[in-house]
Amino acid sequence: MGDSLPRSPLAPSSFPQLPVIKGLRLCAGAAGVKYQGRNDVMLAVMDPGTTVAGTFTRSKTRSAPVRDCQAKLGGDSSAGAAILVNSGNSNAFTGHYGQTSVAEICAAVADITGLPEARIFTASTGVIGEPLPHDRIIAQIKDLNDGLDATALEAAAEAIMTTDTFAKGASAEVTIGGETVSIAGIAKGSGMIAPDMATMLVYIFTDAQLPQAALQAELSRLCDRSFNCITVDSDTSTSDSLMLCATGASGVDVSDSAEFSQALEAVMLDLSHQVVRDGEGATKFVEIQITGAVSDAEAKIHGLSIANSPLVKTAIAGEDPNWGRVVMAIGKSGAEADRDLLSISFGDVLVAEKGWVSPNYREEDGAAQMTRDEITIKVDLGLGDGTCTVWTCDLTHQYITINADYRS
Repeated sequence: MGDSLPRSPLAPSSFPQLPVIKGLRLCAGAAGVKYQGRNDVMLAVMDPGTTVAGTFTRSKTRSAPVRDCQAKLGGDSSAGAAILVNSGNSNAFTGHYGQTSVAEICAAVADITGLPEARIFTASTGVIGEPLPHDRIIAQIKDLNDGLDATALEAAAEAIMTTDTFAKGASAEVTIGGETVSIAGIAKGSGMIAPDMATMLVYIFTDAQLPQAALQAELSRLCDRSFNCITVDSDTSTSDSLMLCATGASGVDVSDSAEFSQALEAVMLDLSHQVVRDGEGATKFVEIQITGAVSDAEAKIHGLSIANSPLVKTAIAGEDPNWGRVVMAIGKSGAEADRDLLSISFGDVLVAEKGWVSPNYREEDGAAQMTRDEITIKVDLGLGDGTCTVWTCDLTHQYITINADYRS
């Protein structure tokens, strides 16, 4: 379906040039799971010594691939690892059949790659509730394995798209102790995007060395500041998976490295923002900055209440500086707020303060801010030191068009 949609107006001009990650090879192919005439499956194989971390959807109806990945995290890394992903079918809400599909795919990948099944991770994205035609995927695994290439990250990013209008990639390189450490990631996601992960698949690879427990702790910490701070439509998917794999092939141990953490966070923020920029039907990229909350956690509650409000999002789509809708979203969030301490700005335009419209506010100034492709909404609650920034997009007619006929 993604093939037929116009490219998001918020998309980057092109797919970035990603560095080769030592110890990683990939291949994309066409299994015909749902889409015809395009790649819809990718295989990534990593060298022995690779540590794997992951964060996943907390949906109570999460898919069989998600449950299988969660069960396998933290295993022996001596044998390397592989990831196989298909688009077009999420293998979610498919009962025992879904578990059988995962088991058969993992067995086939293990047989062809020589890796143990406990180190095979899978993911599926697409329509919910339809059995996965796993035989079509299994039929492609030998060709995928034979075609593995260290330069195939872009092809892999294209293969995992569903309603995405562009492939998503980001990278960073840092010098630690005179040696270069590389990070590269790909992602898919466009709709059913909300914190606690989203209908996102994200795969980040690095040639750094980091023990699994430390890798997991770092991923979870940074996820809360990136992917768990974005929302397109407030709907949490059954299939969200974010995996971080460290091959160790650079020979550089990044334990306690602030430079590595900053570079990894930059890659994760870049990818998460690209998901919002590809929000189904999106025409505006919106940053919501909350300050002065009782705590960071309460700031996040307020930020997501604003970001998930259909009334706020449709006002942004219509370029209407309707600050009353922001007030509404703060009031309903459930977090602490005081009407008479509140201030709201659109960009650098102070709109409201002390429980009332600012005496210097002019409607045309607010309206001018709303015409931009990238909009910042700032809210100061005047209560404490809590802060949080979240990112979202507008809600347009095109979102309804895309989702009204998603299965057709």
